Amino acid sequence: MTVVWIDGETVPLDEARVSPLDHGLLTGDGVFETMRVYQGVPFAARRHLERLTRSADGIGLRLPPLSELREAMAAVVAGNHLDNGRLRITVTGGVGSLGSDRHAVQPTVIVAGGDLVDWPATADVVVAPWPRNERGALVGIKTVSYGENVVALAHARDHGASEALFANLAGNLCEGTGTNVFVALDGRLVTPPLSSGCLAGVTRDLLAELVEVVEQDVPIEELAQADEAFLTSSTREVQPIRAIDGQSLPAAPGPLTLEAATAYSELVGRDLDP
Repeated sequence: MTVVWIDGETVPLDEARVSPLDHGLLTGDGVFETMRVYQGVPFAARRHLERLTRSADGIGLRLPPLSELREAMAAVVAGNHLDNGRLRITVTGGVGSLGSDRHAVQPTVIVAGGDLVDWPATADVVVAPWPRNERGALVGIKTVSYGENVVALAHARDHGASEALFANLAGNLCEGTGTNVFVALDGRLVTPPLSSGCLAGVTRDLLAELVEVVEQDVPIEELAQADEAFLTSSTREVQPIRAIDGQSLPAAPGPLTLEAATAYSELVGRDLDP
């Protein structure tokens, strides 16, 4: 039986209820975190909870105590016998009006667990025809407002790819629908800076501490010159990119991708909350 934690209580999934007037449902007013579970332990929980706090602060949501969220995470992992999988924390603005105004109410807090996506060994990606706005109000905040990502990912699927990459309004590489992007250019491993509008991914940040990475703007047209590239996320870890817009890269994985993947795997093996 699958269980979820919602507003202080662990309940069977088929008994879980959220109000039709929940502001997250009506307006996308909410934030979330997804983390990988290894051996029954949510990986990098401290970093994920810190980012959840930053996101909540960014849109003016009040979180429950982090100790309570950790207890909820443990209850969901145990209740679902989740040895290896994924865990998601979602916090919304709670019950509100039918408009955009948020009421001064308790937020809705949900913790749910599930199986991992069976990611392929390599990814084919396409560049989405719609840019990210690196100057938008939600830049750097991991919100539940994912409609833009849903549309871009459907576009990728329609073109035989598993992920879509966004340029920003300046024409530079930004991020994927649920990933950060690293590319090898002239022997250097490069990833877009946060000023590009990309999310500060936990896996992205960890890799920057493990291997030599340069943060710099990458004009989107330079992707065609990449020697290798890869995607990162909590559930994908390090996933080599095989082709971009139908053009195969010289190597997938290449040496810098292998170095990053090895360093990340070794980190997971020695420290589940780095």
